[in-house]
Amino acid sequence: MAISEISTKFLAAKKAKGISFADLEAKLGYDEVWIASVLYGQASASEEEATKIVEALGMEPEFVEYLTEYPMKGGLDPLVPTDPLIYRFYEIMQVYGVPIKAVIHEKFGDGIMSAIDFSIDVEREEDPKGDRVKVIMCGKFLPYKKW
Repeated sequence: MAISEISTKFLAAKKAKGISFADLEAKLGYDEVWIASVLYGQASASEEEATKIVEALGMEPEFVEYLTEYPMKGGLDPLVPTDPLIYRFYEIMQVYGVPIKAVIHEKFGDGIMSAIDFSIDVEREEDPKGDRVKVIMCGKFLPYKKW
């Protein structure tokens, strides 16, 4: 995945401060995954939110404008991701996507899960056999309209 030059500057400032996305969540009150998506240019912030993020990273005020721009979402190149962690999510959907869709349809009917009215949390779950990554996705159900 190509990271924009401006995102690279935000990530460098974060690294220079020695802070994590979780640290930013605790300091700013915004979810760590949302903050990461803003810094990677996949989501936009209000001017107030952007100002808080820029100040927390110790960056110049002119960087606020970048965080408030409407992003071009997606942009994973190549189409099949090659980063091993991102590829695993792709693989999960290849293996379990149709079964997940079937279960959602049984429980909700014909429709989709919103990626707009949506949240995602990433948690660490300790396990004696090796710590687990717990990803919780929560999206509003949107039934298909009949006319």
